[in-house]
Amino acid sequence: MSIFSGRKQERENTPEPAQSVPTNPPQSSPPPPVPPARKPVGFETVLGPNSTLRGDLKCQANVRLDGTFEGTLEIGGNVLVGETAKITADIHAKNVAIAGAVRGNVSGKKVQLLRTGRVWGDITAAAIATEEGAFIDGKITMISHDAARTFDPTNLPLPDDEVEPEPETEAEPDAAEEASE
Repeated sequence: MSIFSGRKQERENTPEPAQSVPTNPPQSSPPPPVPPARKPVGFETVLGPNSTLRGDLKCQANVRLDGTFEGTLEIGGNVLVGETAKITADIHAKNVAIAGAVRGNVSGKKVQLLRTGRVWGDITAAAIATEEGAFIDGKITMISHDAARTFDPTNLPLPDDEVEPEPETEAEPDAAEEASE
């Protein structure tokens, strides 16, 4: 008796699946649909921590910088400035997260300064987030946002205790007071 005899018997007892044979093969099948182009996940471009680059970087995908960069960054995707990065450049991107050092102006839809992030320059964004410990030496400008466009500070209701009293006018003497005189 063989060691594998039990398995052989199981295979012999199981029926083979019937192969289907098309009776009328199709004349020509349409090509499979092309899937929509996907946005890249992760970072398309990475500058490593031991790298130095000077110049202009233009890209439509996500970029991670961990080394030294001097120039300009015009990124259609997101930018992550890692903790070891030393950037001397203006950064224009969709979203920017900064954990390293940036000397230059930063603009994007959302700018996030992590606790180790340092910026010497102006920040322009629709949304800004900073963690405790982040450093900014520059001007922050909030660009228009849907909520800001509909906000009208002149239409705000005043709280009850801040309602301005109506100015007092000199009251005319009552008829009863005149009669008593």
